[in-house]
Amino acid sequence: MASVALIDYGSGNLASAAKALARAAADTGHEIVVTADPAEVRAAERVVLPGVGAFADCMKGLSAVPGMVEALRERVLKEGAPFLGICVGMQLLATVGKEFGEHLGLGWIAGEVVKITPDDPSLKIPHMGWNELKIVQRHKLLDGIESGAHAYFVHSYQFVPALPDDLIVTTDYGGALTGMIGNENIAGTQFHPEKSQAMGLKLLSNFLAWRP
Repeated sequence: MASVALIDYGSGNLASAAKALARAAADTGHEIVVTADPAEVRAAERVVLPGVGAFADCMKGLSAVPGMVEALRERVLKEGAPFLGICVGMQLLATVGKEFGEHLGLGWIAGEVVKITPDDPSLKIPHMGWNELKIVQRHKLLDGIESGAHAYFVHSYQFVPALPDDLIVTTDYGGALTGMIGNENIAGTQFHPEKSQAMGLKLLSNFLAWRP
């Protein structure tokens, strides 16, 4: 049975993500494995990296799992396994995060994570709740999903990709914010698909079927 490694590094909404992935996998037969074991990552067909909290703390937590960053690089970068980062799990793909100083990320997709600065000063930070998605370019993870679909966000920082081709989805909150990025076999959502009801389950189903 093909497995999906949901990475447990002490900083993720694991229960909700695992439950949503299991629902999406009902028709595909994938086994959802919540794991901190690099060997299980190397054996997985595809990988999901969640994340909740501050960039530096999440990066520190991921790096503290012996052999995990190396296993992720081997399985995703070298071998091309489909990868999905969620919220801070997406932000960690960046070159650098600028939350409470500057902190190196995984560097898989060029860009930086910066504080949200809405044009309208009355808009509160964090950006939290349901927002419409604007699809900038089509992606296999968005099959059956159109601009105007709603997704659930909760964040104070956003990933600004260095290359326009890596920007897949935006949302508006006093200006455009990054909603989704992607490059080859790597994708990431700032919103939480596991909390985004039918749209989120559709995206996760697409991820399980994705053949980059």
